[in-house]
Amino acid sequence: MKIDENNIIEITDELSDEFEVAKVLRQYPKDTVIVRNVKGFDMPVVSGICNTREKIAKSINCEVSEITQKIIDAMEKPVKVDKFTDFSEYETSEVDLSKIPILTHYKRDGGAYITAGVVFARDPETGIQNASIHRMMVLDDKRLVIRIVPRNLYTYFQRAQNLGEDLEIAIAIGMDPAILLASTTSIPIDYDEMDVANAFKDGDLELIECGNLNVPQADIILEGKISVTETVAEGPFVDLTDTYDIIRDQPIINLKTMHIKKDAVYHAIIPAGFEHKLLQGLPQEPRIYKSVKNAVPTVENVVLTEGGCCWLHAVVSIRKQTEGDGKNAIMAALSAHPSLKHCVVVDTDVNVFDAEDVEYAISTRVKGDRDIMIVPNVRGSSLDPVAESDGTTTKIGVDATKSLKTLEKFERVSFGE
Repeated sequence: MKIDENNIIEITDELSDEFEVAKVLRQYPKDTVIVRNVKGFDMPVVSGICNTREKIAKSINCEVSEITQKIIDAMEKPVKVDKFTDFSEYETSEVDLSKIPILTHYKRDGGAYITAGVVFARDPETGIQNASIHRMMVLDDKRLVIRIVPRNLYTYFQRAQNLGEDLEIAIAIGMDPAILLASTTSIPIDYDEMDVANAFKDGDLELIECGNLNVPQADIILEGKISVTETVAEGPFVDLTDTYDIIRDQPIINLKTMHIKKDAVYHAIIPAGFEHKLLQGLPQEPRIYKSVKNAVPTVENVVLTEGGCCWLHAVVSIRKQTEGDGKNAIMAALSAHPSLKHCVVVDTDVNVFDAEDVEYAISTRVKGDRDIMIVPNVRGSSLDPVAESDGTTTKIGVDATKSLKTLEKFERVSFGE
């Protein structure tokens, strides 16, 4: 994992345990912080390598306003990886999680959690590889319990269950932000996220053959299998909305081998921190953008806002051409990202990355009885604390675009000469 040493906060005081490390890291929500001295461990801890849009943009060589299009381009034109290396830079041994400073983030957590681990697995039927980030709670020195949601890995796991064979996986911790971003993108089921990552890296990505998997270089790589028969209670865990998720029975991972680089740093994503929010939410923006573009071709940008946990609130910028474009954009956005709860549509003179500017648009361009859409009893996010027990909620769309009939009334004088 490459860390920009010129833009990092170093904590050199000895911290007594992993919980104290997490507490210190939370004091720097938008900084990259490395804790050098964790009592009982030789390995430092880093957090915040991709907790701002600027850091993510830098990792994929673009401007903040270009992130969405950059992701779309990489998804539509993935680059097949053709470069491979080996474990010569690693120390390989039988797995022992006690050697890794895995953090317990909050006092009520179910245990210590790996939060920046990318899980690699292959579809038992098709052989297609998938990469995705999952939270994993430590059970002991050789076992984890993994939270699996109904996406690709869940499908692979179900197919493994049907075959009665444990699912082989590798867990990579401590990677380039561009690879982390690719691992969270929503791509077609027959694509490999590492080909998307390779597009981000201009074809320079190297993979390591790890059993039947191809894994990028990371500071820590763990090999094991997800048991198709063993489950245990997972949680509590603080999720995206800074509230505790419920406890569920989830599958156990039995680990066998670990590969650790000689200068390894353990990457910890703080639950409900900006790194967590951006990595989970930002990759949904291209999906929303493409859906809105089908309805309103003049869409300019889409942002899932940090105040909305990068999950529940979106701001969509359009170049309005006809009355009704704003509401069409709202409906397209809400349908593209089912967890989306509130959507605001603005004109291109409003900075979608500036909450104050968005509020300005709402305050000066919205007439409540005309411009606010309320959609009750629809599927929402399981992370939303006010959602009903069956997952339904009420969604709201706000058309904060200028009326084309009276454009002169909305001229922003300070924008002129």
